[in-house]
Amino acid sequence: MMTRRLIQLFTGLAMYGISLAMFIRAGLGLDPWDVFHQGTANRTGLSVGLVVIIVSFLVLLLWIPLRQRPGFGTLCNAVLVGVFADIGLAVIPAMPHLGGQIGMLAGAVLLNGVASACYIGARFGPGARDGLMTGLARRTGWTVRLSRTLIEITVLAIGWLLGGSVGVGTVVYALAIGPLVQLLLPLFMVPAAVPETAGEAPAPVR
Repeated sequence: MMTRRLIQLFTGLAMYGISLAMFIRAGLGLDPWDVFHQGTANRTGLSVGLVVIIVSFLVLLLWIPLRQRPGFGTLCNAVLVGVFADIGLAVIPAMPHLGGQIGMLAGAVLLNGVASACYIGARFGPGARDGLMTGLARRTGWTVRLSRTLIEITVLAIGWLLGGSVGVGTVVYALAIGPLVQLLLPLFMVPAAVPETAGEAPAPVR
């Protein structure tokens, strides 16, 4: 069982990073956090993957006042998504035509949904951004939906001001990812009899 969980975790995080690269190469808009990552990368000259890693660890610092505890998967998430995003950007070409862009976007959304179901189902702990959302909800009494909305509107606005890509892909991701993960998660969820890892709070975003 542990072998399955580890394979799911690492495969899911690798696919998540590759899906991020596919979103960027599609050129039709990114999810809110990645708008922020891309905008920051554009302004700093750092790679998108390195920005993802740096932001992940900065977000983990915000877990301290929220009394959140990271799991093994949380730390793996903080590093591996960024690493595989840069690998994906190095090997995936930009799509010059609209048909290719639409196909790339559809593939990115589907791969992201599978990736999310894989690493959430492995039960090794949430990603840094998931934990910020759930921790804020717990400490403030807000709903998780409200916490997520406020956080994502904030990072989306900052990312857009920094030059991150906002477009139809942003809307498609927002509408599709929740139902997609809900559909796929039962296929990848490790049985509940497996002991929960510290800090675990499954959510369909990293």
